[in-house]
Amino acid sequence: QGRLVESGGGLVQAGGSLRLSCAASQVITSVFNSETKGWYRQAPGQQREPVASISSGGRTNYSDSVNGRFTISKDSAKKRLYLQMNSLKAEDTAVYYCHVGRYYWGQGTQVTVSS
Repeated sequence: QGRLVESGGGLVQAGGSLRLSCAASQVITSVFNSETKGWYRQAPGQQREPVASISSGGRTNYSDSVNGRFTISKDSAKKRLYLQMNSLKAEDTAVYYCHVGRYYWGQGTQVTVSS
């Protein structure tokens, strides 16, 4: 698997915001542009779950739990993926992973929201 590099995680109080970034420098540009990209998260003791995705055409999709609070975006020129997270809740605490298609994944960045 090709590796992506996430950054931007950390500790934040409930109601706060964080912006996650995902660098996909190892991904061929044509692959980055043609594949659906997104973010998953995994909380302790739980399965990894999808959070948000963005298609090659720019169509976005969000889980019900984050819809209206999180925004996914991409910068194709820089091969970067972003997740703007607002109005964070304690239940958003998890390790967040970015992906490009099925085979390119990051190692995760920890987001901890204190209540």
